[in-house]
Amino acid sequence: MENQDLLKEKYRMFKTILNERDTRLILALEAISLGRGGISSVSRNSGLSRSTLTIGINELRSKENLKVVKDIPIRMSGGGRKKETEKNENLEYVIDEIVCPHTVGDPMSPLLWSSKSLRHIAEAAKERGCPISHQSVGEILKAKGYSLQGNRKTDEGSNHIDRDAQFNYINNIAKDFLATEDPVISVDCKKKELIGNFKNTGEEWAPIKKPTTVKVYDFIDKELGKAIPYGVYDIANNEGWVSVGISHDTASFAVSTIRNWWYEMGEEKFSKSKRIFITADGGGSNSSRSRLWKIELQVLADEIGKEITVSHFPPGTSKWNKIEHRLFSHITMNWRARPLTSIQLVVDLIASTKTTKGLKVKSKLDKSMYEKGIKISDEKLGRINIKKSDFHGEWNYTIMPKIVQVIS
Repeated sequence: MENQDLLKEKYRMFKTILNERDTRLILALEAISLGRGGISSVSRNSGLSRSTLTIGINELRSKENLKVVKDIPIRMSGGGRKKETEKNENLEYVIDEIVCPHTVGDPMSPLLWSSKSLRHIAEAAKERGCPISHQSVGEILKAKGYSLQGNRKTDEGSNHIDRDAQFNYINNIAKDFLATEDPVISVDCKKKELIGNFKNTGEEWAPIKKPTTVKVYDFIDKELGKAIPYGVYDIANNEGWVSVGISHDTASFAVSTIRNWWYEMGEEKFSKSKRIFITADGGGSNSSRSRLWKIELQVLADEIGKEITVSHFPPGTSKWNKIEHRLFSHITMNWRARPLTSIQLVVDLIASTKTTKGLKVKSKLDKSMYEKGIKISDEKLGRINIKKSDFHGEWNYTIMPKIVQVIS
């Protein structure tokens, strides 16, 4: 048994540093630990009444009261060590700048995968004047949706010798446009979808043993046809536009979609901009070798009075386009396990696509018929007002609006 004077001093200190409730509970716990005669001893040495100690004992034995006690915050609001991002507001931007050009993985996944180690990222941040531990780097990356993963088979062919240089070129141009609040859009055609009661991949909640029944064979329904979604993704505003075509995926359809995006979404936000930056795959309807693609872009540039700068991703990297994992992957998840029984359903499901990051999507049916196999002569191609970049001009070029001189 402790000396009476020591007990009195200890209990006095409890009452000095604790509030009334905590003092009652601590001394009640002390009384319980002393066993028989504990209440009398603690009351005598602490000056706390027996009834108060009994109340404290009952509170300790009540699960509900204990839960209330546990839920009371210990620190004052704002207490504790500040996060690294609170100490340095530029830290997240610096880490994004380090990681973004080197992002790898399956673009159809909602996760982003970083190929750089945490220690290397921390060292690179330190070189940019933002000292940070590799543990803190990991916390920031997780909060931003990154995850370190193994290799995945996404290589679509042999790598071009200037593949990485082209990625850096695109990244630098995009940063320049974003810095001046000019539009940066990513464009591509999503996988064509059969319209009808066909199986759609994925799983959805449904009553037990009552799955949605669909056709066994995926033969195109000649009456319903197929949906051709071509998309435009606005990187700065996290917004998407998708035109759902019923004809063919041609350069005319691709540029028509960009035109629709401009008038429906882009013009309001970028009315003061004099230029647009488009990132696109190297093949398909927006191919770097397509003459019709450039002709249609010239028509659009003349129509809206904007310079249109285009950069194509190098061969074998089509799924690295931002639109794949920022827009198309979320559309796919939104209609998973749901048969696309009508063209209007496709449009509605695309338009209803949302994410926790604030993605907004608009969609519209394009009933126009686009002719395939249009040939462009050398003479017509030569009339395009195009300026090719010194670095891979076949991938990087700007189409400028033609100046029409009015003769009085």
